[in-house]
Amino acid sequence: MDSRLKLLLLFVVMAGAALLFLFYDAGSDWGYVLPRRGEKIWAMLLVGAGIALSTVLFQTITNNRILTPSIIGFDSLYMFLQTAFVFVLGQRVLSEVSEELNFLLSVLLMVGFALLLFLFLLRYNDSNVYLLLLLGMIVGTLFTSMTTFMEVLIDPNDFTIVQSRMFASFNSVDSGLLVLSTVLMGLIILYYSVSLAKYMDVISLGKAHAVNLGVNYNGVVRQVLIVVALLVSIATALVGPITFLGLLVANVTYQLMKTYKHRYVVPASMLLSMGTLLGGQFIVEQLFSFATPLAVIINLVGGIYFFYLLLKENRAWSK
Repeated sequence: MDSRLKLLLLFVVMAGAALLFLFYDAGSDWGYVLPRRGEKIWAMLLVGAGIALSTVLFQTITNNRILTPSIIGFDSLYMFLQTAFVFVLGQRVLSEVSEELNFLLSVLLMVGFALLLFLFLLRYNDSNVYLLLLLGMIVGTLFTSMTTFMEVLIDPNDFTIVQSRMFASFNSVDSGLLVLSTVLMGLIILYYSVSLAKYMDVISLGKAHAVNLGVNYNGVVRQVLIVVALLVSIATALVGPITFLGLLVANVTYQLMKTYKHRYVVPASMLLSMGTLLGGQFIVEQLFSFATPLAVIINLVGGIYFFYLLLKENRAWSK
């Protein structure tokens, strides 16, 4: 099947999932139900697009399809920041801090952390991405340990606040944050489309081939890493961490599209990611009655799929 036809089918499925989520069992009070469901759909489209694009770009520059940007430590840093806010300020003070301020602080600190890693490491190591991954895993483990330490010390009532932020939730996203996130993500995606998209097919061939073909490999990789850091930070600060969503949709997209061309893979992964979130949230609300967070289901399915990929790659290397 032609790649453009596959993209069209993915768009139809995603749009169908959005309409089903919006109108199913909406009752007669549409003025109350539809705006609230519309905000959830808006949030899921934003997060789905950001997570999918950042994962595909990250896997391209690392040339590894079982990695996601969370391996650098974004999820661990987000949980550390949220726990530290509660630990230092307390529940009462934190409840008076606006959602916009919390969002901006989280994004700025996560992006600042990523830039420190990139600038400090890549400047002196000739864009050694694998050394960056190793350092990110170590720092992520440090953040997780510090988070656990603070969770043990804080008041049980404060811990419930932290626990509510451990998993992504689309049920109470602030509309002001949606507008701000849309503007920021729109600018980032526009920058990627204009300045970086034309290099990604060549970058996927590896550093040696890209340099021989005249691409400024180090410069492009640094810009892509910054784009990835911005997208992941905004998506995580908006709804919370969803660790395995990117891994799941990116690899399913590769198997579905069967092409290396990013002009097909990137939009297909974004549509698939949006459809996954819409369908998953519909199941959570209509079948499970909010008993299980969507992030838990995605992480369960994504974790099983991650082990499948590991076994598959192991068999490939054993031949």
